[in-house]
Amino acid sequence: MPTVTKDAHKPGDYFVDYESKVFEDVKADPGEKALVTFHTMAFEGSIGLVNILNAIRLNKKGYETSILLYGPGVLLGVQRGFPKIGDEAFPGHQNFNKNLERFMAEGGKVYACRFALQALYGSGEPALIPGITPIMPQDVLDCILLHKKANAVIIDTWTV
Repeated sequence: MPTVTKDAHKPGDYFVDYESKVFEDVKADPGEKALVTFHTMAFEGSIGLVNILNAIRLNKKGYETSILLYGPGVLLGVQRGFPKIGDEAFPGHQNFNKNLERFMAEGGKVYACRFALQALYGSGEPALIPGITPIMPQDVLDCILLHKKANAVIIDTWTV
């Protein structure tokens, strides 16, 4: 049997060069916009959290950033917790909520489709995280089109 001759990794070690950035750090020009759409399920993959973090980063780069929650994406924006709303039942349980709240506190806007909330998921506007704006289903397309007309950066988040 071959033997391992290297020391075991320990806290503080790293596997990659995390200091060498390849591309310039792009900043928004005044008035530039960004939209991150979510048609994905909470807790069924990392993409929901990753793109909320991308929206936060776009905001920090100076883009007027909006998040659009529609279809199953509205479930990212509901209040959650166990045994009480706001309680963290397990580590990371409140990741979506905390990061959406942070995004809004830093000036980002979040919209959630009323149709998906009620017709698809049996929920309503009172279940949304405070600060999220409920919108009509017809507004979903118009939100995307208005951002497209403004030449916004658009990141679409879909899972199937």
